[in-house]
Amino acid sequence: MQSNGFTTKYLTRAAIIAALYVVLTYLAGLMNLAYGPVQFRFSEALTVLSFLFPEAIPGLFVGCVVSNLISPYGMLDLVVGSAATLLAAIWTAKCRKRWFAPMPPVIANAVLVGAMIAWYEAGFGAGFLAAFVYNAATVGLGELVVCYVLGLPLLKVLEDRGVKKAQVYL
Repeated sequence: MQSNGFTTKYLTRAAIIAALYVVLTYLAGLMNLAYGPVQFRFSEALTVLSFLFPEAIPGLFVGCVVSNLISPYGMLDLVVGSAATLLAAIWTAKCRKRWFAPMPPVIANAVLVGAMIAWYEAGFGAGFLAAFVYNAATVGLGELVVCYVLGLPLLKVLEDRGVKKAQVYL
């Protein structure tokens, strides 16, 4: 079945990734690691999947939107946090080397989520810059660990099993 260029297989893969993202985020949330200035959102390791195939982009975005429905930052995280994941997934899809695939999520989340949390904590007043630097560093560090320690090996395993860019089968 085809609809607007999206096959059933494409939509199914996107849905599986969205579901995995939600489950992994909620798991991290149970450990108090999914939201806040220090976060190790295991689900963000999945952002590297867009390096291999485009179905990951809408899947990651939808999964992040659903995950952010329970964020303590409310609508702000629903918009900004989800936009960071969408941007990271699109940017990752454009990477040419596997080693660079985890970097776009690190940068996008450090900047956008770091700024979002800083604004939530300090507004745009005198304390914003210090709060931004702190939150960008802590969010970025957590993202770096998750994306390189979990995401990069995930890509390697998929590629070692014969998965090639734009030819992933879940």
